[in-house]
Amino acid sequence: MATVDAQTYIPVDLAPRMRRQAWKVWGIGLAVVLLWAAAIVVAPVAKAAGLFSISSPLYSFYHYICHQIPERSFHIAGEQFGVCSRCSGVYFGLFLGFAVYPLWRNIEEIEPLARLWLFLSMVPIAVDWSLTVYGIWENTQFTRVATGLILGISCATYIVPATIEITRNLTWRREVSA
Repeated sequence: MATVDAQTYIPVDLAPRMRRQAWKVWGIGLAVVLLWAAAIVVAPVAKAAGLFSISSPLYSFYHYICHQIPERSFHIAGEQFGVCSRCSGVYFGLFLGFAVYPLWRNIEEIEPLARLWLFLSMVPIAVDWSLTVYGIWENTQFTRVATGLILGISCATYIVPATIEITRNLTWRREVSA
């Protein structure tokens, strides 16, 4: 019979609640990331439709986190996305990473992967950016979105278990103090 460490032991009656909570946290996170990524596309669609009361605040919001250079952005309906192609890759990658997370990793597993993988996922984006900055080559929409996707998917791999663990710790602390 396998021994269980006292710090990792989960009472049998608490395990189903923790499982439901993990799925709920994942679902809320997925919805938030979906809304964030969808707003990137909603901005140009709303602008093309003349709905400036919707598009202007979205473009203004995203302006704080992205340079929004038109030549480096995707366009739809003749209008540029709310963020550049690299940021689009990161945010759509984050959504994709959230969406497929339960397919490759147990949703209840809160132990993070080695941080090395997160740092390695930053290497392609750093190389792509550096080669352009130093004039060695000009990156393209494809390289910008591809390197952004790599980083976004990788970030989701760390965000999902972290949010589940934070929620679990807050819930446990509340129950212990009650």
